[in-house]
Amino acid sequence: MKPSQRKAALSIFKAALKAADPVEAVLRNVSVKDGILQAGKQRYKLTAFQNIYVVGAGKAGAAMAIAVERLLGKRITEGYINVKHGHVAKLRRIHLNECGHPVPDEDGVRGAQEIGRIAAKAGEHDLVLFLVSGGASALLPFPAQPITLAEKQAVTTLLLRSGANINEMNAVRKHISSIKGGQLAALAEPATVVSLILSDVIGDKLDVIGSGPTAPDPSTFADAKSILEKYNLLEQIPGSIRERIDDGIRGAIPETPKQVHRTQNLVVGSNQLALDAAAAEAKRLGYRSMILSSSIEGETRDIARMHAAIAREIVTHGRPVKAPACIISGGETTVTIRGEGKGGRNQEFA
Repeated sequence: MKPSQRKAALSIFKAALKAADPVEAVLRNVSVKDGILQAGKQRYKLTAFQNIYVVGAGKAGAAMAIAVERLLGKRITEGYINVKHGHVAKLRRIHLNECGHPVPDEDGVRGAQEIGRIAAKAGEHDLVLFLVSGGASALLPFPAQPITLAEKQAVTTLLLRSGANINEMNAVRKHISSIKGGQLAALAEPATVVSLILSDVIGDKLDVIGSGPTAPDPSTFADAKSILEKYNLLEQIPGSIRERIDDGIRGAIPETPKQVHRTQNLVVGSNQLALDAAAAEAKRLGYRSMILSSSIEGETRDIARMHAAIAREIVTHGRPVKAPACIISGGETTVTIRGEGKGGRNQEFA
C-alpha cells in the first residue's frame, strides 16, 4: 500500500470510529437548549420533570454517562449504570457499578436490582434516561424470583450448546428475567422513558439489543417452551425455570410487555452509521466508495479471504467498482483458535 493510500485508509477508519464513539454518538443525537431536551426528533421540556434519573448497562456506559452529565449536569437527580470491570470514568452525578462480563456475577445482579428500584420509584412527572450499549444483556442480570443467577446461567449454557440462535435464546432469557423484554419500561411507568442505544446488533432490532429492556417483546412464554422442546432441553433445565414458564403459559404471571408507554427508543450509534461515515470520508478523499454490506457474518479467516478476493477483482477487472476504490463492510465475525475450539464474540450468559 502506498503511503498516500495508507494515510487515506487510516482517515477512513478514524471517521468510522468517530461515528461509533459513545460520547460523540450521544451528543450528535441529543442536545439541551433553552430548557428543552431534544432526543432525535422528540422534544422534552425539562421544567416538566421533577426528577431526572439516569440508569443503564453496557461496556460503553461510562462514556455515554460522560455525555449525559455534560448535557444535564446538576439536573440529574440520581444515576446508576452497570459497567464491565475496569470500564470506568470520573463522574459527578452518576454511579458506575463494576461487574462481570461476559459471565455475569452477583455484583451485576445487585446493580440490576438497584436499577430496577430507581426505575420503579419514578413517577408521572419524572424522566428516566436509560443508556444501553454492547454487553448490556450480560451486565443486566436480574433473574425472576425464585430463579437464581446460577440457574439462569445453566439454561443459557444449554441453549448455547444446542445451537439455538440469538433470537431463540433471548425469547427464553426474557421470560426468566425481571427487567428484560420491555420490563424495565413497565417498571418505570408512568414516568417518561428515553433510551439512548449504542447498537452492537446487526439490523439494530430493539428487542434484541441488550435483550430489549425498554422495547416491546414479541415473544411469549409459549414460544420459550417451544424453543426448549425444539432442542430437547425441557427436562434438562432447572425446575424453577420450567415452573415459571408453565405459570406464564396458563396466565398465573403476566407476559412480557407487548407494548410500552411513554417510551422513546433512540439508536444513537450503530454499525450502519459507522459505515456511512466511512463511505462519506472515502468519497471526500476521491475514492469510489461502495458499502458491500452491514450484515456480514462468518468465520474471520473466511471473511478476510472474501475481501482479498474482491480487492483482486477490482485491480484486475475493475469490478464491482473501478479503482481507485474503497470497499466498506461491517458485521460480526468469529475466530477459530486451533486446538481450543471456537471463540470470537463473547457469549453472554445473562
